[in-house]
Amino acid sequence: MHLKKAFIDQMNLLGTTGEPFLFIIDFEGIAPIICPLSGIPPEIRYTLPGYVQKDKRTSKIGNLILQKRPMPYEDYLEAFEKVLKHLRQGNSYLVNLTFPTPLDTGLSIEEIYEWSEAPYKLLVKNRFVVFSPESFIQIKNGIISSFPMKGTIDASLPNAGELLLEDPKESAEHTTIVDLIRNDLSQVASKVEVARYRYMDRLRTHDKEILQVSSEITGRLPENFHHHIGTILDVLLPAGSISGAPKKRTLEIIREAETGPRGYYTGVFGIFDGKNLDSAVMIRYIEQTDQGLQYRSGGGITHLSNPRAEYQEMLDKVYLHVTRDT
Repeated sequence: MHLKKAFIDQMNLLGTTGEPFLFIIDFEGIAPIICPLSGIPPEIRYTLPGYVQKDKRTSKIGNLILQKRPMPYEDYLEAFEKVLKHLRQGNSYLVNLTFPTPLDTGLSIEEIYEWSEAPYKLLVKNRFVVFSPESFIQIKNGIISSFPMKGTIDASLPNAGELLLEDPKESAEHTTIVDLIRNDLSQVASKVEVARYRYMDRLRTHDKEILQVSSEITGRLPENFHHHIGTILDVLLPAGSISGAPKKRTLEIIREAETGPRGYYTGVFGIFDGKNLDSAVMIRYIEQTDQGLQYRSGGGITHLSNPRAEYQEMLDKVYLHVTRDT
């Protein structure tokens, strides 16, 4: 994916002048939304660490239901086999395969935004809501950091943490993504290193707790990096954790195996405040469609993957993380 020159130039100009702005970039990179913070449209609401719009909850949470209507396993298996064929031929080492799951819930996407608990939240009214746990890149005092998240397990399983960290498939998948991100950052930064490798976070969903594994990769940007914010994002996108490796060929495989464009799902959004930048990968994503709500989810496929386990992981990632405090 490469952003159009006009979007890159717009972000570079805002970075050069030091004007804070919000960016929302779709997975395919064809319809980015770039807004100075002084002129955010009313239909867009966002929350990032340190950047919280002064919103008040407008409603109390109702009866929380979450009924999934997943695609048939046979349809998933057909796409999985396409991906596996490419993996066996050596065309890719890791492919992130995703699909929508129609969803019945008692909440609107506006209520999901208001009541969901996540460090990164985004609402585009009547279109989609994101409540993402995964940072994309952060830039602070000239240091760029990325935090790829790969590996999820039900925390209630006996020895869940050990199972996750010792699973050969999960380990290989995580290592592949860390190498990809390290190579990506090396194109825009110097002194790139893995600061933390495979650390674990615990997250409570609407019905259980899960463990998620991440790593932290850092590098030093040139002194005038803010003149090139758009260029930096263009080099790094799409995020390695939700595409695969090698990136260019893997994107072709994704287009072949998935049922249609991802749109804003697995794109990125963030804020440049004039000096520093924070951003998130748009996972944990619910889209408003003519057929109702659809929750987009998926996972990384390697030659070690079990299709039943991958199908179940895709469904396990369909969750709400909301507070019931009133």
